[in-house]
Amino acid sequence: MTRTTTTDQPTGRASGALVPVLAFAGIVVAVMQTLLVPVIKDLPQLLDTAPSDATWVLTSTLLSGAVATPIMGRLGDLYGKRRMLVASLSVMVAGALISAVTSALLPMIVGRTLQGFAMGAIPLGIGLMRDMLPRERLGSAMALMSSSIGVGGGLALPAAALVAQHTDWHALFYGAAGLGVLAIALTLTVVPESPMRAKGSFDLPGALGLSLGLVLFLLPITKGSDWGWSSATTLGLFGASAAVLVLWGVYELRTAAPLVDLRTTARPAVLFTNLASIMVGVSFYVVSLVLPQLLQLPKATGYGLGQSMVVAGLLVAPLGLTMMFTAPVYSRLSARYGPKATLILGLLIIAIGYGAGLGLMSAAWQSLVIAVVLGAGIGLAYSSLPALIIGAVPASETGAANGLNTLMRSIGTSVSSAVIGMVLANTADHVGGVAIPTMHGFRLSFLIATGAVAVGLLMALFLPKPNRAPRLRASSEEDANLERAEAALVGFRGRVLAADGAPVARARVTLIDHGGRRAGSALTADDGSYALAVPAGGAYVLAARAAGHGPLAAPATHTGEEHPVDLDLSLPGETVTA
Repeated sequence: MTRTTTTDQPTGRASGALVPVLAFAGIVVAVMQTLLVPVIKDLPQLLDTAPSDATWVLTSTLLSGAVATPIMGRLGDLYGKRRMLVASLSVMVAGALISAVTSALLPMIVGRTLQGFAMGAIPLGIGLMRDMLPRERLGSAMALMSSSIGVGGGLALPAAALVAQHTDWHALFYGAAGLGVLAIALTLTVVPESPMRAKGSFDLPGALGLSLGLVLFLLPITKGSDWGWSSATTLGLFGASAAVLVLWGVYELRTAAPLVDLRTTARPAVLFTNLASIMVGVSFYVVSLVLPQLLQLPKATGYGLGQSMVVAGLLVAPLGLTMMFTAPVYSRLSARYGPKATLILGLLIIAIGYGAGLGLMSAAWQSLVIAVVLGAGIGLAYSSLPALIIGAVPASETGAANGLNTLMRSIGTSVSSAVIGMVLANTADHVGGVAIPTMHGFRLSFLIATGAVAVGLLMALFLPKPNRAPRLRASSEEDANLERAEAALVGFRGRVLAADGAPVARARVTLIDHGGRRAGSALTADDGSYALAVPAGGAYVLAARAAGHGPLAAPATHTGEEHPVDLDLSLPGETVTA
């Protein structure tokens, strides 16, 4: 059998260290997002620049991450996910080293822009897991990888605060570069390259068009508070973004090998998952913006909790830790009820956390409770998203589809940053020329997060019910195959036999439709038997692969009759009609 885009997972042997290494890479990347949070207020002095210019140190990372995420996902599908993962981490290390040796604004922005390119590591890691892991391990592994962005962000806050408080702030970047080098070394040592490749070529015009449209959209979102939301610059950029993205969409629909398959993206399962992802991103960033400020405000304000930078970071850190520990819980819940149910449950827990948080802002321990509850909810929601996406797209589009989903989360955090920043600024008290956030602003921010969660919950309810057993529901791959076979009214049944007529156990039989897409898969029993449901009548290819035997394929036709059809598929293959 020749190389195909429909090879079912797993496609290779993965060591037990693969998941921890990929999750560590995701955590390292996420550290970039919150690395400078403890020193945000000091950046104008540290860089000897105006406050409005200093914000570009954060904005540049956000923009480059948004641009890189779908592009690196597609490149990974085409040329190798591990290769692109290492490339992403390498660019991040280079950017961290540039930032580590400068205190000038322009080189710092260049370094931070390069660091943002590492955001593509999250969907690449999820894609590698899809390709390399057996189904019974995939659910919890993807949950951990998806949550790593929150875990890294939560753990980076106290660590970065400790470093910034006791050493030169440039040490933050040296530390990040060191973590990046370690992640690269572990990836090269432990993670095998996936043999999965998508057909086609890289869509350079599509990548440029998407990049321009995203920059034109995210730039006014992140700078709207400084420029004015009704200013000609802000409105002009929004209008230009809409025009560019419409033209980009028309081009993507007409090109043979698009960067983003918009027809797949328009499927209800993908569309509503991505819309829910935006709302989850909004809810995640609100707590990250509100709690550190509330904890560090002086008690003289009457509502501030008067904690140090380090203590505030430690009290918020359980947000990320809880997300990490939620991954195995998600795996069990998803196996029983499916990822749609766990997404809905996660959103409900987030709503409870923000609702309760409206009355839990008067003591430091209450902030800890809020962080734990929200971490559990966000962890469940984040963990559900890649499973929903993977269950709705072909294997060859895993990287690009998860890259787009990660982009949706980034858009959510960008919108959250802009809206909550505006709310806190407009509700602040001005004392001696200094703007001090108010309790009214904090509570209004929590209400906005609750509203975003409500919208996300509505989107999750619109997710279609699976018309067959969900891909990650069964506790093992054999159970999943059995469920599909028992539920099928029509299909191919038979045995896989070696050239000498002996049955071949645990051979993989894959059903491929006329469009080259995988339509089903099964492992043979000890007697070489298998059963595969057929989604519709027509021409198919049955591909068989087993250790010690050459991978071969046989064309097969199903007439759509409503009874099982026995099919003997031998190695080498033969043409059959059912």
